[in-house]
Amino acid sequence: MVVLPFGVRSPGDYNTRFQAMTQPQKKTRRQMLEEFVAAKPNDAFARYGLAMECANSGDTTAADQQFKALLGTHPEYVAAYFQYGQFLTKTGRTDEARTTLTAGIATARRTGDDHARSEMEAALAELG
Repeated sequence: MVVLPFGVRSPGDYNTRFQAMTQPQKKTRRQMLEEFVAAKPNDAFARYGLAMECANSGDTTAADQQFKALLGTHPEYVAAYFQYGQFLTKTGRTDEARTTLTAGIATARRTGDDHARSEMEAALAELG
């Protein structure tokens, strides 16, 4: 017979008939962003985040849709032009990247965003 210290139970003393309760699955960043965009479809920052998340995870179709939706509703969102241009370049769509970056440069110039303008000009120059 094994003597256990006071208050310590042996494994056989526990009722193990019930399965352990599982924790609910944590939502992915993309799921949270999708929910936020669904709740606030005109929130430019949320849609930009979703577009970036789709692009970074390799979902090119969804990324393309999100960038287009963002620029369609918020044509002044300068950062989206740069990121969308980079995305288009990475996916081999150079002509579209040139068009997007050119539009982004014009928007950056109009809004006074010299930093973004210079980054997009450099990206456009790299495309040739």
